[in-house]
Amino acid sequence: MSLEQTIHGKIIYGPEAEIVEGYIVVEEGIIKEVHEKKTESSNIIAPCFINAHTHIGDSVCKDPALGDVCGHYVQRNLSKLVQPPNGLKHRILKNTPQDKLVGAMGRTLMDMYNTGTCAFADFREGGLNGVLALRKALESCDIECKIFGRPSSCATEGNITYEIDNILSFADGLGMSGANDIDMYLLKDARRSVSNTKKRFAIHAGESSTRDIENALSLDPDILIHMTKARQSHIKKLHDMDIPVIVCPRSNFITGVGMPPVIEMLDAGVKVAVGTDNVMLNSVNMFAEMELLSKVFGIDDRQVFMMCTLMGATILGLKEAGTIQEGNKAKVMIINGNSDNLTGIRDPLSGIVRRGRPDDILSVIV
Repeated sequence: MSLEQTIHGKIIYGPEAEIVEGYIVVEEGIIKEVHEKKTESSNIIAPCFINAHTHIGDSVCKDPALGDVCGHYVQRNLSKLVQPPNGLKHRILKNTPQDKLVGAMGRTLMDMYNTGTCAFADFREGGLNGVLALRKALESCDIECKIFGRPSSCATEGNITYEIDNILSFADGLGMSGANDIDMYLLKDARRSVSNTKKRFAIHAGESSTRDIENALSLDPDILIHMTKARQSHIKKLHDMDIPVIVCPRSNFITGVGMPPVIEMLDAGVKVAVGTDNVMLNSVNMFAEMELLSKVFGIDDRQVFMMCTLMGATILGLKEAGTIQEGNKAKVMIINGNSDNLTGIRDPLSGIVRRGRPDDILSVIV
């Protein structure tokens, strides 16, 4: 006997995120039907979030010092926090037992699920062992993940190809730090190794300066992360080369590197999705990213919502996620439109984007 669910409410439907009042029919985990019909339900049925860039190994350290307080100014040093091989996170990861790392990542996976995320992409440090630790953590949680592994910090020209081949046996691609953090000849070797597979090559670029952007672009990456310092000439190249960008607004704000030119990238036709980045700095709460993008960046609410759902799925190659429509997997969250927080909103989509919180979620179906 097949398991069938009928869920009533205001549906954020299709690739254009239209509001449809009615119900969806879910059978064996697939959205079989979407019906438009008057309903008394105040629930909002929304596609789950796609968190397009994380480092969840950082779950073992969630309260790092951000810098020295000088009067009212906090000097944040990004390299001391996250730059390999001697940044704080890398020292902590190196000294964390594998079982503790797996357990900490498992707790973050549950936090993702409870805050409405059904899929994410993780840049997994620690070489093959880091990839395997995340695979182990994923066994206990029904969340889809694209793992972008990374060679260990001691990789050299002689062994990087062998290590990358091992990583790519268990990962979905490579996720490199930045073109200033590793020699370009090693990065080129890594890019060639990925090119020989059907997997993806992603790299951080332009987070704290423009110095690594051209080198990153020269590798013809499948995905770029951050591009906080991107200039108009870089944005044009992104469009011309059809390279999507994952932005991490809260992370960039906290580390003091500035805000990415999201509106300029969108206006130029660049595909843009959103991630929460390092767990040591931010929770995996995608509602917080949406509120920032809407209220601080001034981006249209529908565009913000799609960046956090469908566009992430598109960039990561998740073909049946990120939107509610017939035939897709039922990866949806049911939100209480009559919660103390949301009661009184007139537009369900704008209400979720501007003021939605995890405690407004009634249930998550993945």
